Amino acid sequence: MKQSKEEIIRRRRLFLQAAGAGLIGLMSQSSKSWAAAMETLSFGNGERELIAYPQKRKLMRITTRPPHLETPFEVFDEGVITPNDAFFVRYHLANFPLSINPETYQLKVGGNVNTPLSLSLADLKAMPTEEVVAVNQCSGNSRGYSVPRVFGAQLGNGSMGNARWVGVPVKTVLEKAGVKAGTVQVAFNGLDKPVLPSTPDFVKTLEIDHALNGEPLIAWEMNGEELPFLNGYPIKLIVPGYFGTYWVKHLSEITLLDKAFDVHDSFFMNTAYRLPDNDCACVEPATTADKTRPIGKLKVRSFITNLNNQQQIKVNETLSLRGIAFDGGSGIREVEVSSDGGQHWVKAKLGKDLGRFSFRAWSILLKPSVTGALSLMVRATANSGEQQPMVATWNPGGYARNVVETFQVNVI
Repeated sequence: MKQSKEEIIRRRRLFLQAAGAGLIGLMSQSSKSWAAAMETLSFGNGERELIAYPQKRKLMRITTRPPHLETPFEVFDEGVITPNDAFFVRYHLANFPLSINPETYQLKVGGNVNTPLSLSLADLKAMPTEEVVAVNQCSGNSRGYSVPRVFGAQLGNGSMGNARWVGVPVKTVLEKAGVKAGTVQVAFNGLDKPVLPSTPDFVKTLEIDHALNGEPLIAWEMNGEELPFLNGYPIKLIVPGYFGTYWVKHLSEITLLDKAFDVHDSFFMNTAYRLPDNDCACVEPATTADKTRPIGKLKVRSFITNLNNQQQIKVNETLSLRGIAFDGGSGIREVEVSSDGGQHWVKAKLGKDLGRFSFRAWSILLKPSVTGALSLMVRATANSGEQQPMVATWNPGGYARNVVETFQVNVI
């Protein structure tokens, strides 16, 4: 049906409210008109353009269609909460919505339920809400440092972020629909769709016990504001402690399943985002695993945020090192720093605890007494006992990297 001029204007106004400067207008501009917003940024194994999309400051552009934007690492020294305008963006399918009407938006809940639901944003916001501070990290974060190199976007360390999310627990919505006996999994789908019929849709699943444990949220608020359009407006699935592949944007469908999803057509569960099914989730380079499993919880990680590789520091001057650490939900027990290649470790001071799914700030004072090259290492240990490995593991997807980070500095 042909839309009236008034309807077109109304829809455009709604989009502008949701997406700031207007993604449609930006994406329709020529590359020449974008040039003034572009720079290059070295991040260890290459360069990336810096470009500002609607509601975003200049971020590193990994791909254009669909947009994949990485956070410049210096942002993480601004604080443990990642600003909305600096939060990374990752889409899998290029056919994603450019205009969403919040007044008519509906979340469908069906499958193995007693009462299928169609919930408006107002319906969702009328339910009891929860808040969680949680890290969203791309499964391939740091993939660009895999040796030997692996297929996929060559990411630095910036495809992650930490935010305050507010929404309704998935559990509340499922209980409202009524979970029928025999349900084993819950499938989640968003509004982004394949461009070609041969491309699989992006559908993710959680085990029913996980979906009902109160942790996953359907969120509409991020750091006290509406979700940025490119981060999943108007609602997004939040799965605290799990890699970002499960955090479905523009959430539109929830389907309860009464048999294991491996009999359903879900490429992004059955083929993509899988790790070797062994203790280290790794294999020797150029080999494949006999058995794999879907990627799941985040691994423990830590970073120095206020130093760059090859940075110069002064001898006999006290330097305050700062950084962040996180894991898959047990919380951080300790962070240690070494200045002698890992022979000796000194405990850092932990910052405020914002919750077990959040970044945890840390700091330590360092006073180098000798000039020359210095290798600084940072290592985190989770409350679960998990500790970062000293040697990087390898898997064909370049997923879940969490090796102890080493920063080379020059003492002058």
